[in-house]
Amino acid sequence: MKKIALLTSGGDAPGMNAAIRAIVKTCLHHKITPYGIYDGYQGMIEGRGKDLKYRDVDNVIQLGGTILGSARSAAFMESSGRERAIAFLKREEIDGLIVIGGDGTFTGATVLNQEMKIPVMGIPGTIDNDIYGTDFTIGFDTALNTVIDAVDKIRDTASSHHRVFFVEVMGRDAGFIALYAAIAGGAESVLIPEEKTDIKNLAHTIRHGYKGRRSTIILVAEGDDEGHALDILGKVKPLLPEYDLRHSVLGHIQRGGSPSVQDRILATRLGNYAVELLRQGLSGLAVGVNGTTLVSCPMVDAIKENASPNLAYLELLQVLQTK
Repeated sequence: MKKIALLTSGGDAPGMNAAIRAIVKTCLHHKITPYGIYDGYQGMIEGRGKDLKYRDVDNVIQLGGTILGSARSAAFMESSGRERAIAFLKREEIDGLIVIGGDGTFTGATVLNQEMKIPVMGIPGTIDNDIYGTDFTIGFDTALNTVIDAVDKIRDTASSHHRVFFVEVMGRDAGFIALYAAIAGGAESVLIPEEKTDIKNLAHTIRHGYKGRRSTIILVAEGDDEGHALDILGKVKPLLPEYDLRHSVLGHIQRGGSPSVQDRILATRLGNYAVELLRQGLSGLAVGVNGTTLVSCPMVDAIKENASPNLAYLELLQVLQTK
C-alpha cells in the first residue's frame, strides 16, 4: 500500500472529521500517502481530490460535518459514471479505498471492489445507528445528546403549561434515536418503525396512564407507521379534545454540532483500524465495535442485514412509567 484514498458520502455525521484525521495520521505514520476525495462518489467521478498532509487534519477533531464534503451521486449508479471514477482512481494510482458513511456508501465501495478489484474498507458513519455489524456508528452518540438537550428544554415548557408534546426525531427506517432518547430523556412513550402504533391505545394511555402529570413527552421516529409527529397529533386530537397537544420536529439539528467524546474516540479507533486492515491485505470489510472490541464483517453483510434496536428497552420504558 503506497496510496490510500478516502471519502465521506451520504448524510454527514458528527465524528466524520475525527475518522478522517485518524486515517490520514495512520497512513502518514506508515509512510502511506492519504488522498482525500471531495464530495463523495460525485467528486470521484469529477476527479476532485488531493494528497493530504498533517496540517490538513490539524484542529478538525472537534468539528462537526465533514471537511471532505459529502454528496449523493446519481451518476455513480450508471456504468458510464463509474468508468470515469475508476479511471480517476487508476490515474491517481490509488492502492486502496476507505469510505465513511452508511448503506449507500458501502454499496458504492462494494461495486468498485467488484469492478476494479480495488481493496476497500467501510467505516459506519450515520446518526441513525442502523448499520449491521457494529454496536454503534459514528455520529449516533452526538445526535442523541442533541436530542436529549432539546427534549429537556421542551419538557420545561410542557411542564409549565400541562402540555403533551409529540417530538419527532430522525429515524426513517430504524428507531434507535427515538428509543434511546426516550430512555435517557425520561419520555412517557416512544413510537418507532419496529412496532405498530395503536392510536386509540396511545390516546387511552395519555388520558389514564399519565393522568396527573404536568407534562407528557412522546418521542416519534420519523418512520413510524402512522406518519410524522404532526400526523399522529392530528389522529390523537379528536380522541383527546380537552388536551393541549403540541408537536416539535427537531430535524437536521440532529446532524450538527461538535462530536461527543464517545464519537471522537470511536471514529479515531475505526479510522486507524481500517488502515491497519488494508495494510494486512484484507478487503471488502466494514469495521465496527462490539462492546469495546474492534470488529469487522463483510461489507455485503453490512448492506444486506438490518440492524434493529433492542426492543427490551420498550419494556423498560413501560416499567418506568408504571404508577
